[in-house]
Amino acid sequence: MGEGRRVERADAARNRRAILEATMALLDEHGAAGVTMDRVAAAAGVGKGTIFHRFGSRSGLLYELIAEGASELMTRVLDGPPPLGPGAPAGDRLLAFFDAMTCLVTDHVELIAAYRAMPPHPRTEEFHAFWAEHISTLLREVRPDLDAEVVGALLLSSIGGDLAQQMARAGEVARLRAAVQDMVRSVLTTPR
Repeated sequence: MGEGRRVERADAARNRRAILEATMALLDEHGAAGVTMDRVAAAAGVGKGTIFHRFGSRSGLLYELIAEGASELMTRVLDGPPPLGPGAPAGDRLLAFFDAMTCLVTDHVELIAAYRAMPPHPRTEEFHAFWAEHISTLLREVRPDLDAEVVGALLLSSIGGDLAQQMARAGEVARLRAAVQDMVRSVLTTPR
């Protein structure tokens, strides 16, 4: 095999997927405290050494789950179908992005809680810079009169805070999603 991208063996890919799915299931069922390497290994049907070899540590495993969701959303923003991906009006893309980000955060409440308790992910700056640029670019198009960077950061911070986590745990995700959409629409509306 020449230089270039390393191709993952099929068994390694299956193990990776099984480990990530087992970790997410344990997070959902037991919270972050219930995710131990022994439990993940048993649930995934692999040896504990396989997990350590692949992810290095429990933090590495949780970081991989965070990166997977963030990377998938980035791909959808860059190359996915409209309105989240290119081809839709800026306002529609913003609404779709904030809905997708709200779902990402609320679908994985325990993962987000665990992540918030850990040192920042090695790619945190990359992810945040991408979100900030995406939001501010679209905001500038719709509302050139706004400070797009600050308004965008304020909008995004509303999803990452305690309220979103509390509402998700209380089963009020639909209410949160509707409120986020209302908030974004109110920013998109130019005052007369």
